[in-house]
Amino acid sequence: MAHTLLVAGTASHVGKSTVAAGLCRYLADCGVSVAPFKAQNMSNNARATPGGEVGVSQYVQARAAGVAPSTDHNPVLLKPRGDGESQLILDGEAVGHFEARGYYDEHWGDALDVARAAHGRLTESHDVIVAEGAGSIAEINLHDRDLANVETARFADADVLLVADIERGGVFASLVGTLELVPDDIRDQVAGAVITKFRGDRSLLAPGIDEFEDRTGVPVLGVLPYDDPGLPEEDSVALPPVGERSVVGADDGVPGDESITVAVPRLPRISNFTDLEPLAREPGVRVAYVPPDATLDEFDAVVLPGSKNTVDDLLALTNAGFGDRLQSFDGPVVGLCGGYQMLGEAITNAAIEGTGDTDRVEGLGLLPVTTEFSESKTVEHVQRDLDGVGPLSGASGTVEGYEIHMGDSTLTDEAARPFDGDGAATDSVLGTYLHDLFVNEIARGAFVRNAFESAGIDSPAANERESGDPYERAAGLVADHVDLGPLGLADW
Repeated sequence: MAHTLLVAGTASHVGKSTVAAGLCRYLADCGVSVAPFKAQNMSNNARATPGGEVGVSQYVQARAAGVAPSTDHNPVLLKPRGDGESQLILDGEAVGHFEARGYYDEHWGDALDVARAAHGRLTESHDVIVAEGAGSIAEINLHDRDLANVETARFADADVLLVADIERGGVFASLVGTLELVPDDIRDQVAGAVITKFRGDRSLLAPGIDEFEDRTGVPVLGVLPYDDPGLPEEDSVALPPVGERSVVGADDGVPGDESITVAVPRLPRISNFTDLEPLAREPGVRVAYVPPDATLDEFDAVVLPGSKNTVDDLLALTNAGFGDRLQSFDGPVVGLCGGYQMLGEAITNAAIEGTGDTDRVEGLGLLPVTTEFSESKTVEHVQRDLDGVGPLSGASGTVEGYEIHMGDSTLTDEAARPFDGDGAATDSVLGTYLHDLFVNEIARGAFVRNAFESAGIDSPAANERESGDPYERAAGLVADHVDLGPLGLADW
Protein backbone atom coordinates (compact mmCIF):
# COMPACT_ATOMS: atom_id res chain seq x y z
CA MET A 1 0.00 0.00 0.00
CA ALA A 2 1.50 3.32 -1.05
CA HIS A 3 2.10 5.93 1.60
CA THR A 4 0.58 9.37 0.88
CA LEU A 5 1.91 12.61 2.34
CA LEU A 6 -0.23 15.72 1.89
CA VAL A 7 1.75 18.97 1.82
CA ALA A 8 -0.91 21.42 2.97
CA GLY A 9 -0.61 25.13 3.67
CA THR A 10 -1.83 27.86 5.96
CA ALA A 11 -2.34 30.08 2.87
CA SER A 12 -1.52 30.40 -0.80
CA HIS A 13 2.06 31.01 -1.90
CA VAL A 14 3.65 29.68 1.31
CA GLY A 15 6.00 27.24 -0.45
CA LYS A 16 3.93 24.07 -0.81
CA SER A 17 4.98 23.48 -4.40
CA THR A 18 8.67 23.85 -3.60
CA VAL A 19 8.45 21.50 -0.61
CA ALA A 20 6.51 18.93 -2.66
CA ALA A 21 8.98 19.11 -5.55
CA GLY A 22 11.88 18.83 -3.14
CA LEU A 23 10.37 15.77 -1.52
CA CYS A 24 9.76 14.17 -4.93
CA ARG A 25 13.36 14.66 -6.04
CA TYR A 26 14.85 13.67 -2.66
CA LEU A 27 12.87 10.43 -2.54
CA ALA A 28 13.63 9.68 -6.19
CA ASP A 29 17.34 10.19 -5.49
CA CYS A 30 16.99 7.66 -2.66
CA GLY A 31 15.60 5.11 -5.09
CA VAL A 32 11.99 5.44 -3.97
CA SER A 33 9.19 5.09 -6.52
CA VAL A 34 7.40 8.40 -5.93
CA ALA A 35 4.73 10.36 -7.78
CA PRO A 36 3.16 13.81 -7.27
CA PHE A 37 -0.56 14.40 -6.93
CA LYS A 38 -2.87 17.37 -6.65
CA ALA A 39 -6.51 16.42 -6.71
CA GLN A 40 -7.71 19.85 -7.80
CA ASN A 41 -5.65 22.73 -9.05
CA MET A 42 -6.71 26.23 -10.06
CA SER A 43 -4.13 27.72 -12.38
CA ASN A 44 -3.73 29.14 -15.85
CA ASN A 45 -0.13 27.95 -15.91
CA ALA A 46 -0.69 24.53 -17.47
CA ARG A 47 1.45 22.03 -19.34
CA ALA A 48 0.61 19.46 -22.03
CA THR A 49 0.98 15.74 -21.33
CA PRO A 50 0.07 12.81 -23.60
CA GLY A 51 -3.34 12.66 -21.89
CA GLY A 52 -4.13 16.37 -21.78
CA GLU A 53 -3.48 19.36 -19.51
CA VAL A 54 -2.08 19.45 -15.98
CA GLY A 55 -1.05 22.31 -13.72
CA VAL A 56 2.57 23.42 -14.04
CA SER A 57 3.47 22.42 -10.47
CA GLN A 58 2.49 18.80 -10.96
CA TYR A 59 4.30 18.73 -14.29
CA VAL A 60 7.42 20.03 -12.52
CA GLN A 61 6.98 17.64 -9.59
CA ALA A 62 6.67 14.68 -11.96
CA ARG A 63 9.93 15.70 -13.61
CA ALA A 64 11.47 15.99 -10.15
CA ALA A 65 10.22 12.50 -9.30
CA GLY A 66 11.66 11.08 -12.51
CA VAL A 67 8.31 9.97 -13.90
CA ALA A 68 6.49 10.96 -17.08
CA PRO A 69 3.94 13.72 -16.34
CA SER A 70 0.39 12.35 -16.45
CA THR A 71 -3.12 13.64 -15.96
CA ASP A 72 -3.33 11.33 -12.93
CA HIS A 73 -0.94 13.73 -11.22
CA ASN A 74 -3.53 16.53 -11.51
CA PRO A 75 -6.90 15.00 -12.44
CA VAL A 76 -8.98 18.15 -11.85
CA LEU A 77 -7.83 21.49 -13.22
CA LEU A 78 -9.75 24.75 -13.14
CA LYS A 79 -8.52 27.51 -15.44
CA PRO A 80 -10.02 30.92 -14.54
CA ARG A 81 -11.17 32.93 -17.55
CA GLY A 82 -12.71 36.01 -15.88
CA ASP A 83 -16.09 37.10 -14.53
CA GLY A 84 -16.11 34.34 -11.92
CA GLU A 85 -15.99 31.60 -14.53
CA SER A 86 -13.44 28.81 -15.04
CA GLN A 87 -12.82 26.12 -17.59
CA LEU A 88 -13.15 22.70 -15.97
CA ILE A 89 -10.69 20.03 -17.08
CA LEU A 90 -11.18 16.43 -15.90
CA ASP A 91 -8.51 13.83 -16.62
CA GLY A 92 -6.86 16.30 -18.99
CA GLU A 93 -9.95 16.98 -21.10
CA ALA A 94 -11.95 20.22 -21.13
CA VAL A 95 -15.54 19.67 -19.93
CA GLY A 96 -16.92 23.21 -20.15
CA HIS A 97 -17.00 26.63 -18.54
CA PHE A 98 -18.72 27.07 -15.19
CA GLU A 99 -19.17 29.60 -12.45
CA ALA A 100 -18.14 28.45 -8.97
CA ARG A 101 -21.66 27.59 -7.81
CA GLY A 102 -22.42 25.65 -10.96
CA TYR A 103 -19.22 23.65 -10.55
CA TYR A 104 -19.90 22.81 -6.92
CA ASP A 105 -23.60 22.08 -7.42
CA GLU A 106 -23.33 20.05 -10.63
CA HIS A 107 -19.79 18.77 -11.19
CA TRP A 108 -17.97 18.51 -7.87
CA GLY A 109 -19.14 14.94 -7.32
CA ASP A 110 -17.73 13.94 -10.71
CA ALA A 111 -14.48 15.72 -9.84
CA LEU A 112 -14.22 13.81 -6.56
CA ASP A 113 -14.72 10.50 -8.35
CA VAL A 114 -12.07 11.40 -10.93
CA ALA A 115 -9.60 12.42 -8.22
CA ARG A 116 -10.18 9.26 -6.19
CA ALA A 117 -9.66 7.09 -9.25
CA ALA A 118 -6.48 8.89 -10.27
CA HIS A 119 -5.00 8.57 -6.79
CA GLY A 120 -5.91 4.91 -6.75
CA ARG A 121 -4.06 4.31 -10.01
CA LEU A 122 -0.96 6.07 -8.68
CA THR A 123 -0.93 3.95 -5.52
CA GLU A 124 -0.86 0.81 -7.63
CA SER A 125 2.45 1.73 -9.27
CA HIS A 126 4.32 3.82 -6.68
CA ASP A 127 5.48 3.49 -3.09
CA VAL A 128 5.00 7.11 -2.04
CA ILE A 129 2.55 9.76 -3.26
CA VAL A 130 3.47 13.36 -2.48
CA ALA A 131 0.18 15.24 -2.66
CA GLU A 132 0.01 19.01 -2.71
CA GLY A 133 -2.86 20.91 -1.19
CA ALA A 134 -4.34 24.16 -2.49
CA GLY A 135 -4.42 27.50 -0.74
CA SER A 136 -5.27 27.05 2.92
CA ILE A 137 -6.49 23.82 4.46
CA ALA A 138 -8.44 25.91 6.99
CA GLU A 139 -11.08 27.45 4.70
CA ILE A 140 -14.05 26.54 6.89
CA ASN A 141 -16.57 27.68 4.27
CA LEU A 142 -15.23 25.00 1.90
CA HIS A 143 -14.60 22.06 4.22
CA ASP A 144 -17.51 20.09 2.80
CA ARG A 145 -16.08 20.39 -0.74
CA ASP A 146 -12.34 20.94 -0.31
CA LEU A 147 -11.05 18.41 -2.83
CA ALA A 148 -7.34 19.28 -2.78
CA ASN A 149 -7.01 19.37 1.00
CA VAL A 150 -9.69 17.81 3.20
CA GLU A 151 -11.00 15.19 0.79
CA THR A 152 -7.50 14.19 -0.31
CA ALA A 153 -6.41 13.75 3.29
CA ARG A 154 -9.43 11.53 3.87
CA PHE A 155 -9.54 9.28 0.81
CA ALA A 156 -5.74 8.92 0.76
CA ASP A 157 -5.47 8.40 4.54
CA ALA A 158 -2.57 10.82 4.25
CA ASP A 159 -0.13 12.14 6.79
CA VAL A 160 -0.34 15.93 6.64
CA LEU A 161 2.64 18.27 6.62
CA LEU A 162 1.54 21.83 7.35
CA VAL A 163 3.56 24.56 5.60
CA ALA A 164 3.60 28.19 6.77
CA ASP A 165 5.46 31.22 5.43
CA ILE A 166 7.29 33.35 8.02
CA GLU A 167 8.09 36.15 5.58
CA ARG A 168 4.55 37.50 5.60
CA GLY A 169 4.47 37.67 9.42
CA GLY A 170 2.26 35.98 11.98
CA VAL A 171 3.58 32.51 11.25
CA PHE A 172 2.70 31.03 14.64
CA ALA A 173 -0.76 32.58 14.61
CA SER A 174 -1.27 31.08 11.14
CA LEU A 175 -0.19 27.65 12.30
CA VAL A 176 -2.23 27.64 15.51
CA GLY A 177 -5.29 29.11 13.80
CA THR A 178 -5.10 26.57 11.00
CA LEU A 179 -4.91 23.69 13.46
CA GLU A 180 -7.89 25.10 15.35
CA LEU A 181 -10.02 25.31 12.19
CA VAL A 182 -9.31 22.06 10.36
CA PRO A 183 -11.83 19.24 10.89
CA ASP A 184 -11.04 17.07 13.91
CA ASP A 185 -10.21 13.97 11.87
CA ILE A 186 -7.78 15.93 9.69
CA ARG A 187 -6.21 17.50 12.78
CA ASP A 188 -5.36 14.02 13.96
CA GLN A 189 -3.54 13.33 10.69
CA VAL A 190 -1.18 16.33 10.98
CA ALA A 191 2.28 14.84 11.48
CA GLY A 192 4.23 18.06 11.66
CA ALA A 193 4.79 21.59 10.40
CA VAL A 194 7.45 23.34 8.34
CA ILE A 195 8.24 27.05 8.41
CA THR A 196 9.47 28.45 5.09
CA LYS A 197 11.26 31.58 3.80
CA PHE A 198 13.19 32.28 7.00
CA ARG A 199 15.96 34.88 7.02
CA GLY A 200 18.35 35.37 9.91
CA ASP A 201 19.35 33.52 13.06
CA ARG A 202 17.48 30.23 13.42
CA SER A 203 17.96 30.25 17.21
CA LEU A 204 15.72 33.31 17.53
CA LEU A 205 12.76 31.12 16.54
CA ALA A 206 13.35 28.58 19.30
CA PRO A 207 11.06 30.14 21.97
CA GLY A 208 8.19 30.41 19.50
CA ILE A 209 8.67 26.88 18.25
CA ASP A 210 8.77 25.50 21.80
CA GLU A 211 5.55 27.26 22.78
CA PHE A 212 3.82 26.23 19.55
CA GLU A 213 4.73 22.59 20.14
CA ASP A 214 3.60 22.78 23.79
CA ARG A 215 0.27 24.32 22.78
CA THR A 216 -0.54 22.00 19.90
CA GLY A 217 1.50 18.84 20.31
CA VAL A 218 2.52 19.18 16.65
CA PRO A 219 6.27 19.16 16.05
CA VAL A 220 7.99 21.74 13.86
CA LEU A 221 9.98 19.44 11.60
CA GLY A 222 11.98 22.09 9.82
CA VAL A 223 12.72 25.72 9.11
CA LEU A 224 13.63 26.35 5.48
CA PRO A 225 15.86 29.34 4.72
CA TYR A 226 14.70 31.87 2.18
CA ASP A 227 15.82 30.45 -1.15
CA ASP A 228 14.26 30.29 -4.58
CA PRO A 229 15.34 27.10 -6.33
CA GLY A 230 14.10 28.48 -9.65
CA LEU A 231 10.98 26.36 -10.11
CA PRO A 232 8.15 27.82 -12.23
CA GLU A 233 5.47 29.79 -10.42
CA GLU A 234 2.10 28.07 -10.20
CA ASP A 235 -0.28 31.01 -10.35
CA SER A 236 -0.58 34.77 -10.69
CA VAL A 237 -0.25 35.39 -6.93
CA ALA A 238 3.43 35.93 -7.78
CA LEU A 239 2.57 38.72 -10.24
CA PRO A 240 1.61 42.33 -9.51
CA PRO A 241 -2.10 43.18 -9.58
CA VAL A 242 -3.47 44.50 -12.86
CA GLY A 243 -2.59 48.19 -13.09
CA GLU A 244 0.66 47.90 -11.14
CA ARG A 245 4.22 47.43 -12.33
CA SER A 246 6.80 44.91 -11.14
CA VAL A 247 10.32 44.13 -12.34
CA VAL A 248 12.04 40.75 -11.92
CA GLY A 249 15.60 39.72 -12.71
CA ALA A 250 17.28 42.76 -11.16
CA ASP A 251 19.77 41.05 -8.80
CA ASP A 252 22.49 39.90 -11.21
CA GLY A 253 24.98 42.67 -10.58
CA VAL A 254 24.77 44.08 -14.11
CA PRO A 255 24.50 47.90 -14.03
CA GLY A 256 21.27 49.39 -15.28
CA ASP A 257 22.90 51.18 -18.20
CA GLU A 258 24.31 47.82 -19.36
CA SER A 259 20.95 46.04 -19.09
CA ILE A 260 17.84 45.71 -21.19
CA THR A 261 14.25 45.63 -19.99
CA VAL A 262 11.56 43.51 -21.61
CA ALA A 263 8.03 44.85 -21.18
CA VAL A 264 5.26 42.29 -20.60
CA PRO A 265 1.70 43.67 -20.45
CA ARG A 266 0.03 42.42 -17.27
CA LEU A 267 -3.07 41.02 -18.93
CA PRO A 268 -6.15 40.69 -16.71
CA ARG A 269 -6.39 36.99 -17.64
CA ILE A 270 -2.71 36.22 -18.14
CA SER A 271 -1.71 32.56 -18.44
CA ASN A 272 1.52 30.60 -18.71
CA PHE A 273 3.58 33.61 -17.68
CA THR A 274 6.23 31.08 -16.69
CA ASP A 275 7.28 31.47 -20.34
CA LEU A 276 9.06 34.66 -19.23
CA GLU A 277 11.03 33.20 -16.31
CA PRO A 278 13.99 31.97 -18.43
CA LEU A 279 14.46 35.53 -19.73
CA ALA A 280 14.49 36.97 -16.22
CA ARG A 281 17.35 34.62 -15.33
CA GLU A 282 19.57 35.96 -18.13
CA PRO A 283 22.30 38.39 -17.00
CA GLY A 284 21.48 41.97 -17.81
CA VAL A 285 17.84 41.21 -18.63
CA ARG A 286 14.97 42.68 -16.63
CA VAL A 287 11.37 41.57 -17.19
CA ALA A 288 8.87 44.29 -16.32
CA TYR A 289 5.19 43.42 -15.92
CA VAL A 290 3.45 46.65 -16.84
CA PRO A 291 -0.20 47.76 -16.92
CA PRO A 292 -1.91 47.87 -20.32
CA ASP A 293 -1.84 51.69 -20.33
CA ALA A 294 1.93 51.88 -19.77
CA THR A 295 4.14 53.75 -22.21
CA LEU A 296 6.86 51.75 -23.94
CA ASP A 297 9.48 54.49 -24.27
CA GLU A 298 11.82 53.09 -21.62
CA PHE A 299 11.73 49.46 -22.80
CA ASP A 300 13.97 47.57 -25.21
CA ALA A 301 11.71 44.65 -26.19
CA VAL A 302 8.11 43.51 -25.69
CA VAL A 303 6.70 40.02 -25.14
CA LEU A 304 2.94 39.47 -25.21
CA PRO A 305 2.17 36.43 -23.01
CA GLY A 306 -0.56 33.85 -23.19
CA SER A 307 -4.11 34.51 -22.07
CA LYS A 308 -6.96 32.38 -20.80
CA ASN A 309 -9.32 34.72 -22.62
CA THR A 310 -7.54 36.17 -25.62
CA VAL A 311 -10.51 38.16 -26.89
CA ASP A 312 -11.24 40.05 -23.68
CA ASP A 313 -7.54 40.65 -22.96
CA LEU A 314 -7.10 41.96 -26.52
CA LEU A 315 -9.96 44.36 -25.95
CA ALA A 316 -8.36 45.47 -22.67
CA LEU A 317 -5.12 46.26 -24.51
CA THR A 318 -6.93 48.03 -27.35
CA ASN A 319 -9.04 50.13 -24.99
CA ALA A 320 -5.89 51.16 -23.12
CA GLY A 321 -4.19 52.29 -26.35
CA PHE A 322 -1.50 49.63 -26.08
CA GLY A 323 -1.78 48.67 -29.75
CA ASP A 324 -1.13 52.23 -30.93
CA ARG A 325 2.00 52.45 -28.78
CA LEU A 326 3.17 49.04 -29.95
CA GLN A 327 2.83 50.08 -33.60
CA SER A 328 5.43 52.80 -33.05
CA PHE A 329 7.75 50.65 -30.91
CA ASP A 330 11.05 49.97 -32.69
CA GLY A 331 12.44 47.07 -30.63
CA PRO A 332 11.82 43.32 -31.04
CA VAL A 333 8.30 42.08 -30.28
CA VAL A 334 7.29 38.47 -29.60
CA GLY A 335 3.79 37.09 -29.06
CA LEU A 336 3.31 33.72 -27.40
CA CYS A 337 0.09 31.76 -27.97
CA GLY A 338 -2.67 34.23 -27.09
CA GLY A 339 -0.14 37.02 -27.54
CA TYR A 340 0.50 35.72 -31.08
CA GLN A 341 -3.22 35.81 -31.82
CA MET A 342 -3.44 39.39 -30.52
CA LEU A 343 -0.61 40.54 -32.80
CA GLY A 344 -2.62 39.56 -35.88
CA GLU A 345 -5.13 41.53 -37.89
CA ALA A 346 -8.30 40.03 -36.42
CA ILE A 347 -9.93 37.22 -34.46
CA THR A 348 -13.11 35.72 -35.88
CA ASN A 349 -15.72 33.58 -34.12
CA ALA A 350 -14.61 35.67 -31.17
CA ALA A 351 -17.76 35.01 -29.13
CA ILE A 352 -16.61 31.40 -28.61
CA GLU A 353 -13.92 32.62 -26.21
CA GLY A 354 -14.91 36.20 -25.35
CA THR A 355 -17.57 37.18 -22.85
CA GLY A 356 -19.52 39.20 -25.41
CA ASP A 357 -21.35 38.23 -28.60
CA THR A 358 -19.05 39.94 -31.12
CA ASP A 359 -18.04 37.70 -34.03
CA ARG A 360 -14.97 39.68 -35.13
CA VAL A 361 -12.46 41.58 -33.02
CA GLU A 362 -9.71 43.64 -34.60
CA GLY A 363 -6.18 42.65 -33.61
CA LEU A 364 -3.13 44.82 -32.92
CA GLY A 365 -2.16 44.56 -36.59
CA LEU A 366 1.57 43.81 -36.33
CA LEU A 367 1.44 40.42 -38.10
CA PRO A 368 -0.43 39.48 -41.31
CA VAL A 369 -2.49 36.72 -39.74
CA THR A 370 -6.09 36.15 -38.74
CA THR A 371 -7.22 33.69 -36.10
CA GLU A 372 -10.49 31.78 -36.27
CA PHE A 373 -11.75 30.30 -33.03
CA SER A 374 -13.54 26.96 -32.86
CA GLU A 375 -14.69 24.69 -30.06
CA SER A 376 -11.76 22.30 -30.57
CA LYS A 377 -8.64 22.69 -28.47
CA THR A 378 -5.02 21.84 -29.28
CA VAL A 379 -3.05 20.27 -26.39
CA GLU A 380 0.26 18.69 -27.35
CA HIS A 381 3.99 18.55 -26.76
CA VAL A 382 5.84 19.55 -29.92
CA GLN A 383 9.27 19.80 -31.51
CA ARG A 384 9.97 22.28 -34.28
CA ASP A 385 12.92 23.07 -36.53
CA LEU A 386 13.56 26.76 -35.96
CA ASP A 387 14.82 28.90 -38.83
CA GLY A 388 15.25 32.12 -36.91
CA VAL A 389 14.15 35.41 -38.40
CA GLY A 390 13.13 38.76 -36.97
CA PRO A 391 13.51 38.80 -33.16
CA LEU A 392 15.06 35.31 -33.34
CA SER A 393 17.38 35.96 -36.27
CA GLY A 394 20.55 33.92 -36.10
CA ALA A 395 18.87 30.98 -34.34
CA SER A 396 18.85 27.64 -36.09
CA GLY A 397 18.09 24.19 -34.72
CA THR A 398 15.43 22.14 -32.97
CA VAL A 399 13.28 23.67 -30.27
CA GLU A 400 10.61 21.99 -28.16
CA GLY A 401 7.75 23.03 -25.94
CA TYR A 402 4.01 22.60 -25.82
CA GLU A 403 0.88 24.05 -27.35
CA ILE A 404 -2.38 24.68 -25.50
CA HIS A 405 -4.76 26.86 -27.48
CA MET A 406 -8.08 27.28 -29.18
CA GLY A 407 -8.19 28.68 -32.70
CA ASP A 408 -6.04 28.42 -35.81
CA SER A 409 -4.05 31.28 -37.32
CA THR A 410 -3.56 31.70 -41.08
CA LEU A 411 -1.51 34.17 -43.09
CA THR A 412 -3.27 36.98 -44.94
CA ASP A 413 -0.11 38.19 -46.67
CA GLU A 414 3.48 37.10 -47.17
CA ALA A 415 5.49 36.50 -44.00
CA ALA A 416 8.18 34.16 -42.74
CA ARG A 417 7.08 30.92 -41.05
CA PRO A 418 10.01 30.19 -38.72
CA PHE A 419 8.75 27.03 -36.97
CA ASP A 420 8.47 24.30 -39.59
CA GLY A 421 5.84 26.33 -41.41
CA ASP A 422 4.14 27.49 -38.20
CA GLY A 423 4.15 30.88 -36.56
CA ALA A 424 4.73 34.14 -38.38
CA ALA A 425 7.48 36.75 -38.40
CA THR A 426 8.51 40.06 -39.90
CA ASP A 427 11.79 41.92 -39.44
CA SER A 428 10.96 42.90 -35.86
CA VAL A 429 7.84 40.95 -34.81
CA LEU A 430 7.35 37.22 -34.25
CA GLY A 431 4.39 35.15 -33.13
CA THR A 432 4.19 31.49 -32.20
CA TYR A 433 1.94 29.02 -30.38
CA LEU A 434 5.01 27.41 -28.80
CA HIS A 435 5.05 27.76 -25.02
CA ASP A 436 8.44 27.27 -23.35
CA LEU A 437 10.08 28.93 -26.36
CA PHE A 438 12.63 30.69 -24.15
CA VAL A 439 13.49 27.49 -22.28
CA ASN A 440 15.34 26.60 -25.48
CA GLU A 441 18.78 28.19 -25.32
CA ILE A 442 19.03 28.78 -29.07
CA ALA A 443 15.79 30.79 -29.12
CA ARG A 444 16.43 32.57 -25.82
CA GLY A 445 20.01 33.44 -26.78
CA ALA A 446 18.95 34.84 -30.16
CA PHE A 447 16.17 36.95 -28.66
CA VAL A 448 18.44 38.36 -25.94
CA ARG A 449 21.27 39.03 -28.39
CA ASN A 450 18.94 40.82 -30.82
CA ALA A 451 17.34 42.85 -28.05
CA PHE A 452 20.74 44.02 -26.82
CA GLU A 453 21.78 44.86 -30.38
CA SER A 454 18.56 46.80 -30.97
CA ALA A 455 19.20 48.75 -27.76
CA GLY A 456 22.79 49.49 -28.77
CA ILE A 457 24.25 47.68 -25.74
CA ASP A 458 26.89 44.97 -25.62
CA SER A 459 25.31 41.79 -24.23
CA PRO A 460 26.91 39.69 -21.45
CA ALA A 461 28.70 36.65 -22.85
CA ALA A 462 27.22 33.97 -20.60
CA ASN A 463 24.62 33.44 -17.94
CA GLU A 464 26.41 33.72 -14.62
CA ARG A 465 23.29 33.29 -12.54
CA GLU A 466 22.48 29.68 -13.31
CA SER A 467 23.20 27.89 -10.02
CA GLY A 468 22.45 24.24 -10.48
CA ASP A 469 19.48 22.00 -11.13
CA PRO A 470 16.38 23.58 -9.53
CA TYR A 471 15.06 20.11 -8.62
CA GLU A 472 18.26 19.28 -6.75
CA ARG A 473 18.21 22.67 -5.04
CA ALA A 474 14.65 22.03 -3.85
CA ALA A 475 15.65 18.53 -2.71
CA GLY A 476 18.59 20.00 -0.82
CA LEU A 477 16.30 22.38 1.05
CA VAL A 478 14.18 19.45 2.21
CA ALA A 479 17.06 17.07 2.97
CA ASP A 480 19.08 19.66 4.89
CA HIS A 481 16.30 21.28 6.87
CA VAL A 482 13.37 18.86 7.37
CA ASP A 483 13.18 15.86 9.73
CA LEU A 484 11.47 13.23 7.60
CA GLY A 485 11.11 10.63 10.39
CA PRO A 486 7.70 11.71 11.72
CA LEU A 487 6.40 11.84 8.13
CA GLY A 488 6.89 8.11 7.66
CA LEU A 489 9.51 8.68 4.97
CA ALA A 490 12.78 8.09 6.79
CA ASP A 491 12.82 4.34 6.10
CA TRP A 492 12.28 4.56 2.34
